[in-house]
Amino acid sequence: MKGRVRGAVVDPVTDFLQDETAGGLVLLVATIAAVVWANSPAGDGYEALWQTKVVWLDLEHWINDGLMALFFFIVGLEIKRELVTGELNDPRAAALPALAAVAGVALPVAIFALLVAGGEGASGWAIPAATDIAFAVGVLALLGDRVSSGVRLLLLTIAIVDDIIAITIIAVFYAGDLSPAWLAAAAALVAVIVVLQRAGVARIAVYAAVGVALWFAVHESGVHATVAGVILGLLTPARAVQGRDVLRLLEHRLHPVSAFAIVPLFALANAGVDFGGGVLGDALGSTLTWAVVAGLVVGKLCGVTGATLLALRAGVGTLPEGVSRAQVPGVGALAGIGFTVSLFIASLAFEDEALVDAAKVGIFVGSLVSGALGAALLVAVRRRATA
Repeated sequence: MKGRVRGAVVDPVTDFLQDETAGGLVLLVATIAAVVWANSPAGDGYEALWQTKVVWLDLEHWINDGLMALFFFIVGLEIKRELVTGELNDPRAAALPALAAVAGVALPVAIFALLVAGGEGASGWAIPAATDIAFAVGVLALLGDRVSSGVRLLLLTIAIVDDIIAITIIAVFYAGDLSPAWLAAAAALVAVIVVLQRAGVARIAVYAAVGVALWFAVHESGVHATVAGVILGLLTPARAVQGRDVLRLLEHRLHPVSAFAIVPLFALANAGVDFGGGVLGDALGSTLTWAVVAGLVVGKLCGVTGATLLALRAGVGTLPEGVSRAQVPGVGALAGIGFTVSLFIASLAFEDEALVDAAKVGIFVGSLVSGALGAALLVAVRRRATA
């Protein structure tokens, strides 16, 4: 984050959105680089690099299991901030984005399940459930003053609730064979963190050391290792500790690392699809691909928009200042940009490379269409308002 932690007061939401906007552009560059690299004469080197073993894991797993744990730690911090001091702290304000996010997860999953109908690729049901904050906010940044800060706030809040649901899905439905011993060790380490907090220990380095141990225990337990990052984020105090705003300090230091390094590196390692050898044709002929596209484009748009408008009609919650009902479909469409977490879930759901490639093509197409549709809808509303 670009704001100062001490001194002038910085709006954490504005600070967060600034990093997400710029990070979205870096993420786009990394994604294009991955696709170009995978389809270049050096494409074999692309695959070989990420399969290179370092200690007991290959580079791809160090990124997906290790660095992405830090990404999910920051997600945990954002969720904690929103729950304690943000929009989700007020039940009335939280009701609307919460309902929109739940519907924006449930309908894409239902559409995907209906199209796949228990066939090949059914385990990827959660792929279209995710929203990529960085890309979605990046699209809003391109629209400039055509959209208000309230639109950004509504999209951000829906995406954060979406993150909570996605994290729960990963932890519950994409766990491996569970090890009771390692789960007990992870629980003991969580208890250690709580005890340290009660004892007034404020040194971040101490918690970092316990956090590394927690990551290892969760990794060995069968639950995906990134869940450890979320747990640590949620355990971080949202109030000042010995005069320091620890949560804000950690967000300030780590969010740029996530936005400009971890997430783009994840995209570089995971977004590369070699479209040669009939891969693109196979993907475009795959029900899995179009189930992902339909879930992201139709499911997110209809789920978020429908739930929001129904909630407003029922008197549940209110839209942020400066947001009209006519802008809600644009926000719903942008929620269909599922890129980062969708790719992450695809890597957990499938071992068959053909299924992974089909899912990736669906994620690319669905996210591109959702982004273009969301931008077009918001611009159209602005033009009607100024006509």
